[in-house]
Amino acid sequence: MAEHAVNELMQSAMDRIRGMVDPDTVIGTPLTIPDGTTLIPVSRLTFGFASGGGDKTDASVRGGIWGGGSAAVKVEPVGFLMSRDGTSRMLAIQPPAFSTADRLLDMVPEVLERLERYLDKNGKKGPGQG
Repeated sequence: MAEHAVNELMQSAMDRIRGMVDPDTVIGTPLTIPDGTTLIPVSRLTFGFASGGGDKTDASVRGGIWGGGSAAVKVEPVGFLMSRDGTSRMLAIQPPAFSTADRLLDMVPEVLERLERYLDKNGKKGPGQG
């Protein structure tokens, strides 16, 4: 019986998190500005939840079941994907990357763009062109 109540508590916490976050939270709705550039907002989403409970056979506790739960969501804007004339770039609005892994991830779009230009310039097929 207590297990069922704890499961309901956990499900309730997850339902609340889902209610706070929709798909447009991380990758936003694209905006097209008059010069034809498309901007897509990008955010970092962090969430967590905790819950717990149990049962108590003491008659002083009504139903013999107790529990609690908590949930938190944090949304941080990180930048915009900018697409113009078939080229895409990430425009970061955060402080520079802290770790080496973060710096490498920040460089991926630029490296892919340079690779594609190099391959196009040398008459070879670019990525995704078979």
